[in-house]
Amino acid sequence: MPATAQSPTSKAALAGAIGTTIEWYDFFLYGTAAGIVFDKLFFPRFDSVVGTLIAFATFAVGFVARPLGGLIFGHFGDRVGRKTALITTMFLMGIGTFLVGVLPTYSAIGVWAPALLVLLRIIQGIGIGGEWGGAVLMSVEHAPEGRKGYYGSWPQIGVPAGLMLGTGVFALLSSALSSEQFLAWGWRIAFLLSALLVLLGLWIRLQVFETPDFQAVKKEDTQARIPIVELLRTSKLNLLLGMGTRMAEGIAFNTWGVFAIAYTTTELDVPRTHALIGVMVAAAVCVPMIPLWGAVSDRFGRLRTFGLGAALFGASAVPAFVLFDTGSALVIGGTLVVTLGLFYGAMYGPQAALYAELFPPNVRYSGVSFVYQVSGIFASGCTPLILTSLLNAGDGSPWLMVTYIVGMSAVSLVSVVLIAVLARRRARAAAPEPVPAAAQPASPPPVRQ
Repeated sequence: MPATAQSPTSKAALAGAIGTTIEWYDFFLYGTAAGIVFDKLFFPRFDSVVGTLIAFATFAVGFVARPLGGLIFGHFGDRVGRKTALITTMFLMGIGTFLVGVLPTYSAIGVWAPALLVLLRIIQGIGIGGEWGGAVLMSVEHAPEGRKGYYGSWPQIGVPAGLMLGTGVFALLSSALSSEQFLAWGWRIAFLLSALLVLLGLWIRLQVFETPDFQAVKKEDTQARIPIVELLRTSKLNLLLGMGTRMAEGIAFNTWGVFAIAYTTTELDVPRTHALIGVMVAAAVCVPMIPLWGAVSDRFGRLRTFGLGAALFGASAVPAFVLFDTGSALVIGGTLVVTLGLFYGAMYGPQAALYAELFPPNVRYSGVSFVYQVSGIFASGCTPLILTSLLNAGDGSPWLMVTYIVGMSAVSLVSVVLIAVLARRRARAAAPEPVPAAAQPASPPPVRQ
């Protein structure tokens, strides 16, 4: 039966999309602020390049904390349930983000300011580390066969929607306030808004039922006693290859959605508001493209669709930075619309269903969280830091960055191919032996219509 607006499938997908939007709004506010605010307010004793590097390093700390959140809430989600874990992660994220908005700066409390900023980033990381796996499983496990790519893509909308919301709020504040006002107190408004959004998200998630797959695991009493141990015992290869696919996806988003803001404003002197609006528009285009690519993966296959996205990411790196170097805000915005808005969704749309299908239900929350969050340390959290370092090593030339992007795209493509090869081998091994023709019963005559 097709899902209706009131069906558990549609309700779970909508709740996933709204909930992850709020969570990623919280998480990406920090990334945007790291590139344009935190280097000045929390690390002012360093020159601009070093201050930006340190600010992006604290951005990466959140990704380092995410595997811990994935481990904790993966265990919780596989043992107690997806829904309970999701409500807890949203509450944790909201606290971390709100407190960043009221945190005193370096000028007020000295070294305690950056230390507390890092602590709150760790809290954010733990929260979002447990969030993603549960959100996508609520949608994938509620979805009917043949539509898991489409419905699983709905929580993925939260990433570009959260980025769009976060950069949009910053762009609005930047245009409405003077630079002095924005640095003094304006940036805090974006973080304080999180409290209202979290209350909305909690209310929405309380309306959703637990997934059928987890209910079946609980009914059959097949829950793993220690999910992470069972996962490492049975699914090591799938874990490694899943992490390999994540390289292109994580680097793509953080290149075009996070690093591009700092690169265009500091290296190319593009006005901050123009850069923020460019990313915001690209993220807005990406929102409908993600479920579209998810639906494409239902028709043409997860791996084919994801592999196409990884190839497009690698192939677009050279022309993207050539166009960036024109310094035109309009050209830069158009480039971001193509790279982030159109191409990125080919990886992120099918990703939830792809990772869910790598693991059995009793360890699935731990499995998808492990793949996404452990690889995210390098693929996502370190990307702005790595690209800034490569840019500095190249004396402002982007070509070292381009080489890195193309190399990581190749890693993901190889991982996609290996997953496909192994899946075919397992399918052949599991197929029953063919019965000799002489031993087969005669076929019945065809039924007349």
